[in-house]
Amino acid sequence: YINAAGKSFRDFMDGKLDVLPGERPTMNDWSDHMTTAFPEVRLKKFLEMRGADGGPWKRICALPAFWVGLLYDDAALDAAWNLVSDLSTTEREALRNDVPRTALATKFKNGTVQDLSKEVLAIAKQGLKNRGRMDGYGDDESHFLDSLEDVAESGRTLAEEFLDKYETEWNGSVDPLFKEYAY
Repeated sequence: YINAAGKSFRDFMDGKLDVLPGERPTMNDWSDHMTTAFPEVRLKKFLEMRGADGGPWKRICALPAFWVGLLYDDAALDAAWNLVSDLSTTEREALRNDVPRTALATKFKNGTVQDLSKEVLAIAKQGLKNRGRMDGYGDDESHFLDSLEDVAESGRTLAEEFLDKYETEWNGSVDPLFKEYAY
């Protein structure tokens, strides 16, 4: 083990790392280094979507279904791209910064992120229908989006639900969260 905490990987690439003078990284070093980055989407042997890592049991399949509906159907992918293709880097960064604070009420073009979420969910739902994967009951995967559609319709996110409960029935404690939402 060589402690390189706080050191620059760029210096390592240039052979200028003071704890390993003259050494350059291998592909394994690069691979390890890439595990320390946490962008919204991370390329592994698959696309890791980091926007939401968990949630209540009834929503576990919702986010994978959402992404499958958008990414596994060419028409859905094109339709989703058309919704955002004209956004500038500044507009995308503003959304990234504003949505955690103002959620679905965040302004987006001539409406809100809530409006956008309804459109994107409709695209994802159609993508899942087009995919045509049926379960034992003859249902396609689009039913997994129901909980997300409920959020889009109500305009209230799970985080807002948690905050309301924290401020009221949970009396300022997060402990009930672990009991009520455990599975």
